[in-house]
Amino acid sequence: MYDKQRLVELFKERALKFGQFTLASGKQASYYLDGKQLTLHAEGLRLISQGLLDLLEDVEFDAVGGMSIGADPIVAGILTVAAERGQPLLGCLVRKEAKGHGTQKYVEGPVQPGMRIAIVEDVVTTGGSSILAAQRIQEFGCEVAQVATIVDRMEGGAERFASENLPFRSLLTIEDFGITPPAKDETA
Repeated sequence: MYDKQRLVELFKERALKFGQFTLASGKQASYYLDGKQLTLHAEGLRLISQGLLDLLEDVEFDAVGGMSIGADPIVAGILTVAAERGQPLLGCLVRKEAKGHGTQKYVEGPVQPGMRIAIVEDVVTTGGSSILAAQRIQEFGCEVAQVATIVDRMEGGAERFASENLPFRSLLTIEDFGITPPAKDETA
């Protein structure tokens, strides 16, 4: 069973760091959420996977996927929890660059064109990684059913997803850690 408070505690203990950081989006930040400290931690991944499946319970989707390498453990965790719940589900991984040999695909896994995919990510700032994953999935011939993240930093990602007509949800927001997001004019 998903325990939100325990997940927040684990993030604070293992993944929330303060200082000066450059994020994947290129933004400067006074805090950093190192999602891999939880997605590569047994209890953390279980809580995340249970929480994301619960978050997506009213969404119709055939598979879960996201941008490699950050989404890889999340996809694996969700598939494991789905199997424990008796929920049939497939997974896929989206490459930043096409594989230079073999099939040279961006989307890997047993998914087929026409399927509905839920994209997952650890932390969303501007949404760039998930939007690229969505584009790759759509080019492959699948529909993006939902974008879901573990933590929304509340720095423009939700607005960017809305502008791309991508439904978006987050398990947690930065406010769950007692951090106030920047004013909207600071995120532009």
